[in-house]
Amino acid sequence: MSRPEQPSPATEPTDHTHQTATANLRRLGRADIESVLDPDYEPSIPFHQAIHRAAVAAVLRHGQAGAELLFIQRAAHHGDPWSGQIAFPGGRTDPDDPAPVYTARRETREELGLELTDDHEMGTLLELDGGRATSRLVLVSAHGFWLEGERPALTPNYEVAETLWVPLVELANPARHIDYYYPPAGASFPGIELDNEEQVLWGLTLRFVTELFARLGHPFLT
Repeated sequence: MSRPEQPSPATEPTDHTHQTATANLRRLGRADIESVLDPDYEPSIPFHQAIHRAAVAAVLRHGQAGAELLFIQRAAHHGDPWSGQIAFPGGRTDPDDPAPVYTARRETREELGLELTDDHEMGTLLELDGGRATSRLVLVSAHGFWLEGERPALTPNYEVAETLWVPLVELANPARHIDYYYPPAGASFPGIELDNEEQVLWGLTLRFVTELFARLGHPFLT
């Protein structure tokens, strides 16, 4: 379940640059984010070619600490390479989906009971290969949406263990940036720790988030 919205705890800026970036991130609204997204999605491999495709929804709204992003923590399933991971809502494109953005909308509705409409759409963020865990090419596109008003009521299905709204200022907080050790790979990867050590944003979803911050002119501090 989503936690009730609470004022974000104050974090100490590490330097003037981070302090300025935090202030700027708090002021971001829909127009700022929409301006850095691509209005049309042009796949790197044409749609008529039969390959695996998927789409995710980057859902934003204005919260107590400025713009915040919606994430899900996937339910734990044996044999699932994405089991328990932090992700955007989304999934595989079905043949009946008229376009990947509709995949993102359908999957968000199925996973969270959240209905995204044309009015919520802002544009496309990026397309990435999401098949690394399965050793096959899967083109995954991320589509931006903006919600007005209060946080919507969410009804997660069996695929979702938890939902999280995370302020952009917290994603940019260097104190949350860690080296995340992923046992199946026997290696460490860049990550962002969210509410606890079991909730780490990394991998494909972090690549999408990193691209968003870069487009906004706020690359992560390292």
